[in-house]
Amino acid sequence: MAKSSLETTEPFGNQRRNATVLLRIVHVVPADQDLETVLSMLRQKLRIRFSKQGDLRLVSHRDLARAVERLFRRAELPLAMTEGFHPHPKISFVSALALGIEGRNEVMEVILSHPQDPDSVFHTLQDMAPEGLIIRSVEQIAENQPKTKLESVAYEITVPSERQATVKERMEAFLHSDSCVVENSKRNEPIDIRHDVVDLTLVDSLLKMRLRFSRTASAGPRDVLKVLGLDSLEQEGYWLARTDVRLAGSVLSNAKEYV
Repeated sequence: MAKSSLETTEPFGNQRRNATVLLRIVHVVPADQDLETVLSMLRQKLRIRFSKQGDLRLVSHRDLARAVERLFRRAELPLAMTEGFHPHPKISFVSALALGIEGRNEVMEVILSHPQDPDSVFHTLQDMAPEGLIIRSVEQIAENQPKTKLESVAYEITVPSERQATVKERMEAFLHSDSCVVENSKRNEPIDIRHDVVDLTLVDSLLKMRLRFSRTASAGPRDVLKVLGLDSLEQEGYWLARTDVRLAGSVLSNAKEYV
């Protein structure tokens, strides 16, 4: 029996070309469109807000990415793949979350090879997500829009009552300074973090900070804790939580917030 031209015994590139020819035969796309344009017409880009809580905060970013990929495969959602000899799923995180930090409103973007209903994607992912991974919203965005850029991130951590007076004094000194240079073992040279700290407050027992993102050397939440004399808090059983990831040029989203 003759084999269909789209069977999996044929090289993947040939399958794609044959599928394109078939689409043109049935007049789905114009004959002058190239292969990548045809495939882009079939794909769908989704922006997903999620939380990484509980023991999952102790999972590295790389392991989280693997877990998300497995989640999509279990849910049988058709992830689009990159080209080349070692294709991988088109999943991207706007900002990697450092080990040990809880994420309450994180952002990832995925590209599906075939369109799906966003509501259905949400419910499918939420039902199958591992403990600690909470899907908050799913929305469709244009695949050809400019690359998503990060504007700022917000963090918070609990400060014990006996240390709050000292922290307030150090906060006041920091906020009234023009610069604050810190050293970090992960960086080649010291950086001035003062400009990156957009907001810094102590409300009740919660220290809250918003940090501006920079492509050069952005301040990290642990840099701020070090300046305030709180770099031992995490060893004492407290932990940082990233409460918000703000995208550049973002407006109020129409995505449903399920949680």
